[in-house]
Amino acid sequence: MIVLGLTGSIGMGKTTTAAMFADEGALVWNADEAVHRLYARGGAAVQPMEEAFPGVVVGGAVDRIRLAEALAGDEAAFRRLEAIVHPLVQRDRREDLKTAERQGVRLAVLDIPLLFETGGDAAVDAVVVVTADPEVQAERVLARPGMTRERFGAILARQTPDAEKRRRADFLVDTGHGLEAARTRVREIVGTVLAPDWTSRRRGLSPGAKPIQ
Repeated sequence: MIVLGLTGSIGMGKTTTAAMFADEGALVWNADEAVHRLYARGGAAVQPMEEAFPGVVVGGAVDRIRLAEALAGDEAAFRRLEAIVHPLVQRDRREDLKTAERQGVRLAVLDIPLLFETGGDAAVDAVVVVTADPEVQAERVLARPGMTRERFGAILARQTPDAEKRRRADFLVDTGHGLEAARTRVREIVGTVLAPDWTSRRRGLSPGAKPIQ
């Protein structure tokens, strides 16, 4: 099974691109959806989050508004959050990949916004970065309800710059040229990595490489 890491900064069109990979038959695992499962009633993160941040659990689930207030730009609090959530997300990912491999899935795509920031790029066969011109990105993000330039800037500050992501990518999908151009590019990538003679230049899940963590 080939495993691709899919990432991209806010407003680049990563979610749309992930759906395109799914349309091409790939299993898509989404990190944000995994976090939602962990935060929901009965989720594995609920109890440890309440212990670390008293008051953030409402009705048996983590309340994201209260959590945001508890974090409030506190780097130490962010580190406590990551120490709780990252191992649980990794476990969720491992379980889904094991199931996919048992089912004979040929291509899995890990949709991870902070792929580079968390070191996840070291455990995939190739990285696909979704990108667009800065002007297109800003227009998309600032059109979102409640978004401000200040909040947009704060989000970007926590993400690896787009230029750096592009430099470290194995494949690029530029969504600034329309949906059909992006879909064509996704099909090209799928065809490339599933070709019998394709070889990953990364350790990833190639023979002898460390497993997904």
